[in-house]
Amino acid sequence: MLKKIKRRVKTIISKGFKKRQRPSKPSQEDSFSSPSPTLSLPPPEPTMPLHSSTPHFVFPQTESTVLPDPSRFFSPNLLSSPLPTNSFFQNFALKNGDQPEYIHPYLIKSASSSLTLCYPSRFSTTAFIYQIFIADLTISAVQNGCNDVSNDHKISSFDDLSVTLDLPNNLRFYLVRGSPFITCAVTSSTPIYISTIHAILSISSNSSNTKHTIKLNNNQTWLLYSSSPLNLNSSVNSITSTAFPGVIRLAVLPDPQYESILDRFSACYPICGEAVFTNPFSLEYRWEKKGWGDLLLLAHPLHLQLLSKGKRNVSVLKDFKYQSMDGDLVGVVGDSWALHMNPISVTWHSIGGLEEESFREIVDALCRDVEALKSTPITTNSSYFYGKLVARAARFALISEEVSCPHVIPSVRKYLKEAIEPWLDGTFDANGFLFDSKWGGLVTKLGSVDSGADFGFGVYNDHHFHLGYFLYGIAVLAKIDPAWGRKYRPQAYALMADFMNLGRGSNAIYPRLRNFDLWKLHSWAGGLTEFADGRNQESTSEAVSAYYSAALMGLSYGDTHLVALGSTLAALEMQAAQTWWHVKEGEDMYESEFVKENRVVGVLWSTKRDSGLWFAPPEWKECRLGIQLLPLLPISEVLFADTGFARDLVNWTLPALGRAGVGEGWKGFVYAVQAVYDKEAALENTKNLTGYDDGNSLTNLLWWIHSRGRDDGHHGGRYCWSRHYH
Repeated sequence: MLKKIKRRVKTIISKGFKKRQRPSKPSQEDSFSSPSPTLSLPPPEPTMPLHSSTPHFVFPQTESTVLPDPSRFFSPNLLSSPLPTNSFFQNFALKNGDQPEYIHPYLIKSASSSLTLCYPSRFSTTAFIYQIFIADLTISAVQNGCNDVSNDHKISSFDDLSVTLDLPNNLRFYLVRGSPFITCAVTSSTPIYISTIHAILSISSNSSNTKHTIKLNNNQTWLLYSSSPLNLNSSVNSITSTAFPGVIRLAVLPDPQYESILDRFSACYPICGEAVFTNPFSLEYRWEKKGWGDLLLLAHPLHLQLLSKGKRNVSVLKDFKYQSMDGDLVGVVGDSWALHMNPISVTWHSIGGLEEESFREIVDALCRDVEALKSTPITTNSSYFYGKLVARAARFALISEEVSCPHVIPSVRKYLKEAIEPWLDGTFDANGFLFDSKWGGLVTKLGSVDSGADFGFGVYNDHHFHLGYFLYGIAVLAKIDPAWGRKYRPQAYALMADFMNLGRGSNAIYPRLRNFDLWKLHSWAGGLTEFADGRNQESTSEAVSAYYSAALMGLSYGDTHLVALGSTLAALEMQAAQTWWHVKEGEDMYESEFVKENRVVGVLWSTKRDSGLWFAPPEWKECRLGIQLLPLLPISEVLFADTGFARDLVNWTLPALGRAGVGEGWKGFVYAVQAVYDKEAALENTKNLTGYDDGNSLTNLLWWIHSRGRDDGHHGGRYCWSRHYH
């Protein structure tokens, strides 16, 4: 039996398969201005807005047997709206709700009628970087915690940048991302109890008893501010107060020089925040605040790259820093931030184009691959692998346009229609899409009864990955067959809106941007699964592909808003991948021992960086490279635009190809990155391949290799139609 299992695993890896083992507050909707008049595209039809606000259910509804009940932790007023399924506070709403979440710069755990704060240290090895939760300070309104369900916290509101937790006995915590302070409103006169696993060395207070300095024996100093006098009594590891109504704020003091800054900004506190898309490749953060004075928050490294300092009344305190898993968090003062990213082109074809001399070689492979479609129908019922095969075939239609080989398009069109339609009209007996009203989203037939089916799609794992592949096929088919596109437009937009809806509130069908994290500026894939390390995402390139595919669908349907949103999210996802997943020497993002042994992160977690993958160990470097590249598309040109990094990545990976059993599909992705800086070597290596990833083909590899090196190093910006609107 063991030998059979090993043979099965080897077969899966050799085919390039991915094997995962994963057991608001209503506000004005965002709206893009029209991206560019030069596109001359008509506006989207009013029946299919990005803000899905009318009950337009195009798939049958289902009562899933595997989804958790959200009513335990969400306030009743939130249950009538779609609920987030990949959010930064997901652990607060799963199982017992007592696993920590990372609300930068603190790890925060809510359990037993209390909230526990941890300012985590970062530990590094050659294989991973991680943070450990330690109960530095625990705040409650009672001295003895209780595990009774009636004493659970309640999520009373949430938005893009914050979540509000209500704890028993009058405590309301405004957990705003990037705040150096934890803010608690004591809504009725109540004694406060604070405990710690450390020894309290001393507590000192100012003359008005509104600021208290708490020194612990782990070398931490915490500052406690109160809106009115707060009288404290302490023991070795606990602090009690007299009954208190008002606001208290707690902040760790990483450096004694920061104390005056924290004093200065202690009286102004945010209670919520939203991210607003204003123009293509532009995002604005807006916070609602109380108190007086200016608002101090912390920006992570990608924020600082994108932050517009000249157009907004913001100032950066470059010497005021907190450590985090994502790099130093730097102080920024201002009620709103404007973020501007590098514009990108969303194109059907390669940015630089192909030399005509390469056409013959590509056409030969294209004709063989298209002919093979007739004898290789899709046999899988997996939404992920099925979607990959759909997108693979769609590539043939677009490549045929580039190499002037239109006669193969009818065959591709027939294949795509026969493959996609059963999923859209509900005639695929083996699987299909259903609508779940409990959380608000699409699940699969298989996933609705088995949480492990379709890699957890039924518990909202990997939605952008699976649906992105389908959207790519739909976009291409709607392009080459507009009548088909019009017929299936409702279903196409339902798939898109599942992970790209911008609407909020009780009128929405789907939650707001299911996978995309508007503070971290990349997606999470983990769904409704509790993890001690928080959210996670493995394949950044499949996330990029999803948003890129949605933008292409916008082009097919003449929907400039969808083009703009998809392009913007793809641009952010790529910059986040280049910031946190691509490991580069000479940068200060990660510790030297980790950088020495790694060029890409395997799985990135909220509080961990792992060199391993869900389906492969760290030493399978070709898999790590491939999972951060596939699928190979025109947008991949921008994701891997850094030729120096591409060279380092391939040189780091190549020795792993000598290992016995390396899949041909994974080798193909290594050679694809090699083509970024050495077309000839990549072409020779590719011609020696005997197989390809199930979502890739010889045609696609040849197209990629022959289109390298023809954009003069501009990597899309020069060709971006919205560049002048940035």
